[in-house]
Amino acid sequence: MINGKKVLAIIPARGGSKGLPGKNILELGGKPLIAWAIEAAQKSKYIDRLILSSEDKQIISVAQDWDCEVPFIRPAELALDKTPGIDPVLHAINTLTEKYDYVVLLQPTSPFRNVADIDNCIEFCILNKAPACVSVVETSENPYWMYSMDSEKKMNHLIKTKMETYQRQLLPEIFKLNGAVYVAETAYILKNKKFLGDSTIGFKMPKKRSIDIDSKLDLLYAEFILMNDFGRKNLNSSVKEA
Repeated sequence: MINGKKVLAIIPARGGSKGLPGKNILELGGKPLIAWAIEAAQKSKYIDRLILSSEDKQIISVAQDWDCEVPFIRPAELALDKTPGIDPVLHAINTLTEKYDYVVLLQPTSPFRNVADIDNCIEFCILNKAPACVSVVETSENPYWMYSMDSEKKMNHLIKTKMETYQRQLLPEIFKLNGAVYVAETAYILKNKKFLGDSTIGFKMPKKRSIDIDSKLDLLYAEFILMNDFGRKNLNSSVKEA
């Protein structure tokens, strides 16, 4: 609870991943991927209730082994490749009898997101009086350095500008979603059926905690980070240093 407002956290984890089969329960650092999200959420000082939304029996069993509540089994039609990501959130809100003022979405594919990232994102949303807040990371692939090619293979700037030089320090910061934390007022979600809108604000996270595992290569990179002493130390540092 924060400022008298009740907070629900949802971990969505379907079993039909094709890019990396069974990714939500693959082991990373000696524990299933989903356990990283569960442990971080359980440490939150604001989350009143943490639940899993899944249709997969194995995922449900693993989540329960890590003391995550599973109040329902997600309908199979909400666990398809084409299912919009917001649909399981809406289903959870409408299925639970208890009502909450805020909903937090924590994808299991962001294992290095920690409790500080979660709580600071919630605080950031409240402090700025925004209806929704999503975590972002600065991207090194700046679109000001990107080009398209015409039929004659001639290069054209993707973003037209009068700037004659493209020194990195002169370019504006560009951010992308890192998939780690989504926060919104429940009423906002029910009305708009999305986290991202004109009033959504971005909460900046450091690159070292913004790894999103969607492929075998991503998983190998995460394992490398864990094996590295520098990476292990910095994963536990405060998000406020970002």
